[in-house]
Amino acid sequence: MSSMKQALNDGRFVCVLEVVPQQSPSRLAALEHIVQRGHLAGWPLLPAFADRVGLHSDLSPLEGAGALGYPASSLLHFSGKDRSRADLLLQMNVMKAHGLEQLLMLSGDRLPGHHPGQAPVRYLESVPALQIAREHCPDWLLGAALNPFKYREEEGGAQYLKAQKKLLAGADFLTLQLGFDAAKHIEAQTWMRAQSRVKPMLACVMELTDKRAAVLQGVPGIVITESMRALLEREQQVSKAYASARSLERLALQIVGLQLMGYAGVHVSGLHTLDELLSLEQAITEQRDSTSSMTDWLDRWQASWQMPGAPQVGFAPQIDAWEMGQSNVTATRRERLRYTLLSKVHGQFFSRTGWLSQAFGWSVTRPIWKTGAAANALHTVERAIKRPLVGCDTCGTCRLQDTLYICPETCPKGLANGPCGGTRLNRCEFGDRECVHSVKYRVAKSAHQLPVLAQTLIPAIEADNRHRSSWPAWFEPQKSTPGQAKALD
Repeated sequence: MSSMKQALNDGRFVCVLEVVPQQSPSRLAALEHIVQRGHLAGWPLLPAFADRVGLHSDLSPLEGAGALGYPASSLLHFSGKDRSRADLLLQMNVMKAHGLEQLLMLSGDRLPGHHPGQAPVRYLESVPALQIAREHCPDWLLGAALNPFKYREEEGGAQYLKAQKKLLAGADFLTLQLGFDAAKHIEAQTWMRAQSRVKPMLACVMELTDKRAAVLQGVPGIVITESMRALLEREQQVSKAYASARSLERLALQIVGLQLMGYAGVHVSGLHTLDELLSLEQAITEQRDSTSSMTDWLDRWQASWQMPGAPQVGFAPQIDAWEMGQSNVTATRRERLRYTLLSKVHGQFFSRTGWLSQAFGWSVTRPIWKTGAAANALHTVERAIKRPLVGCDTCGTCRLQDTLYICPETCPKGLANGPCGGTRLNRCEFGDRECVHSVKYRVAKSAHQLPVLAQTLIPAIEADNRHRSSWPAWFEPQKSTPGQAKALD
């Protein structure tokens, strides 16, 4: 059994140290000292190797772990951006050869140079990646991400619905996005405790300095408000030492609070040396010894974000922010009409039961359409019909019925099972559109189909299956698999 799995099974609070593998001898030497120590404030300390978050010259998670001799406690990340099933299986096979059995699945943020409207970049999203990994290594410890720091009903609700899919797909634990809003940390715990099978959750934390806050404001999915920035700047104006002490105090206090909330551990970023680790350990010990209850902790947390004469700090980007339990959005008249029309078309042509559907199915499954010019012609016809209606890119396995007739190909990442964590107030991470999964949430809510967004696991589309008609396969049930999405609508 892996060390992290053992700790989680035993109910021991665990600290995961996130490392961005770099070709830096000094950074590697410092990391070796931390890994050899193996604990933080009495808690197990495990290295986690990030994937595709830094410069192109950074090492892969496997190379990062290899530089330290493949410690068995390592948690490797797998980012699905511009990746396929084969990439995941290759990493898993190498991990298996070195005795590594812990993997965190992430869809990944925007790939550098990826611009909508140009050549599409497709992502192996976390839900099918979890299914693939669970099938090949049923005993491994598998994790996925959750971003509860959402302040509109559509994006927040869609995040939790997709998280349910991740649990169904085989996630043993969830790791939260980096965030500082204690109300959202509590909200996520409330959600998890309401699930039929409660899984442990970790929360990402970082010592937040003024300099880091300036960078993080541009990172998709991370919320740093202007009032937070103002306080950090004010602290910096007092002195660098004062600002540093305050940010270290907040990090330690946040870790203590997360344990009180019921989190199974923390995922610590931005810690690079043993001296930094020891300073954090001392601060944690002081906060832990002086914090008596959750009520006491909340008072301390608020006080740590205050200075005499400074404006009150808010952690939400807007005053009218959504909270779990609020339900006031609905699909627009146009969105409802579009869903109704497309569902009726699907019922007529793709139900496989009516005479029109059976006739259409018979016609598109003739051998003539399987190869050559005829197959290309059928593909062209399907694309010509569906692209103006839904933005279809003829992925070869149409999933529209399971996505409420919102084509996954209109998501810049091609995500079918739900949103990534990079949205902000319903806006796509790419900034040029509303997130299609927010639209899908409104439609599903209005059509009483929200369970579909939580329970239907949509498989990944293999590259070799793309750019061909989905119609013949739809009418050949023997090729379908349980849970596979449906075809054209």
